[in-house]
Amino acid sequence: MPGIKSWWKHGVIYQIYPRSFYDSNNDGTGDIPGIIQKLDYLSDLGITGIWLSPVNTSPMYDFGYDISNYRDIEPVFGSMTDFKLLLKEAHKRNIRIIMDLVINHTSHKHPWFIEARSSRDNHRRDWYIWHDGKNGKYPNNWMASFGGHAWQWDKTTRQYYLHTFLKEQPDVNWRNPQLKNAIFDMIRFWLDNGVDGFRLDVCNWYVKDALFRSNPYMIGPYPRPYDMQKHIYDRNQSETLDIIREFRMVLDSYDERMSVGEVYCEQPGDPEFAVTYYGDGHDGLHEVFDFSILHGKWNARKICESIQRWNLLVPVSGWPCHVLNNHDNPRSISRWGKKNDATEKAKVAAAMLLTLRGTPYLYYGEEIGMKDGKIPRKAMMDPLGIKYWPFHPGRDPQRTPMQWSAQANSGFSNTKPWLPINDDYPEVNVEAELADKESLLHWYKSLIALRNENAVLQLGDWFPIIRGENKILAYERSYDGQKVFVVLNFGTTTRKVELGGSRIWKVLQSTHKSHNQEFKGLDFWLGPFEATILKNIGPPMIT
Repeated sequence: MPGIKSWWKHGVIYQIYPRSFYDSNNDGTGDIPGIIQKLDYLSDLGITGIWLSPVNTSPMYDFGYDISNYRDIEPVFGSMTDFKLLLKEAHKRNIRIIMDLVINHTSHKHPWFIEARSSRDNHRRDWYIWHDGKNGKYPNNWMASFGGHAWQWDKTTRQYYLHTFLKEQPDVNWRNPQLKNAIFDMIRFWLDNGVDGFRLDVCNWYVKDALFRSNPYMIGPYPRPYDMQKHIYDRNQSETLDIIREFRMVLDSYDERMSVGEVYCEQPGDPEFAVTYYGDGHDGLHEVFDFSILHGKWNARKICESIQRWNLLVPVSGWPCHVLNNHDNPRSISRWGKKNDATEKAKVAAAMLLTLRGTPYLYYGEEIGMKDGKIPRKAMMDPLGIKYWPFHPGRDPQRTPMQWSAQANSGFSNTKPWLPINDDYPEVNVEAELADKESLLHWYKSLIALRNENAVLQLGDWFPIIRGENKILAYERSYDGQKVFVVLNFGTTTRKVELGGSRIWKVLQSTHKSHNQEFKGLDFWLGPFEATILKNIGPPMIT
């Protein structure tokens, strides 16, 4: 398809959790034909790429993150024909498709694992990680992220297999060259079918300690045993970076394909470690998520520090990306907002996300202000939430169905959805916000359009000017002689910006100020939760 070179640097990427986007066949679950029906909405929003959470064949013990056939589409979501039509229709609108790549583990129902567990002599036995155990006990103290020990006893072959998530998600053995080749062949299969890139799930977990040493203990933030260990030996092994380099070589053998990695670290994130997955900027992942802001508080100074640190860490040949929401974490409007200021804060956060240097990632519903849902225990679906209720809410609250209209079931489906619809859907929905020029949706659309129209916002350097003092974050973007000034008031009171100067600045977008309003110098008042973007339009005015 035609487009800008390195499209993933220029555009905005939108994550869709397919079960919850739009139900085309009224079975209560979102699907690929539903996404196709909403492509015009996404095109009008102005996005450049869609990241799909997993759509491969799966028994759904972890809702798609347990894959039983890497080369086909889960029937709940549609068919391979539907997926190819999605690619075709998205590409017609200059929207790229990024697939979720879940290759730390498979489903226990994957043919590879069925063969592997059939006999110790099976030729695929070493495609997974097995151990005899020690003195009749577990091989070590490794715990599973979703509860219990990470080792499951297999009665047939009388060995333990490793699963760092559910027991239905056995970890593959990346040290086996045949396994690695099979996965790389699968990746080529999707690239040959026209997929534009991959988001790599927990990509720092691929390789485990060859000696199976136990992790040291620590005091953790949650009452689950997994959080009471320093995960030194069950992830973060240096050999994983060798796999990433080989993966990059595969991508580079195709035109204009990209990758973005989830380097999973404990909150509040570890950007110094995550950045290693860029390699030198040419031989690692194209982009890596830093979750420091996503896990952080509503604090202008702390957020500025996180942005500046990430910009300094990413290699010169690399490219940063930024994210406020995803399928695993509470939504930012719920994390940061209170009842009376949630939308105002969301507008400030959006202005920041969409004017930073680096690719912005949105999560479905973020643009209309969808909040975390209230999920009764009997309606819970997420295995993490079910296991640790009431200590951990699970991930269902941020996965509720998209709110399209004030119709029954929010216009998502004509039948009972797989998760409850948020109570606020009669007011917070696409249809209502399209009709309201002051809505959060129109704010997102205007910011995305501004970014798409201005190379300085896509590619320009980023330099902090006000680093959180008086709850103000301000920075300059500069590129090819152009300068843009972004100023954000994180506070509830009026503040004054007094930076002086004699150049003329014009308002490009603002929550408070008039469009095209001009200022001589950067001296003006900011209202509570104001976000204003100005462009330098020339030398001092002649009077």
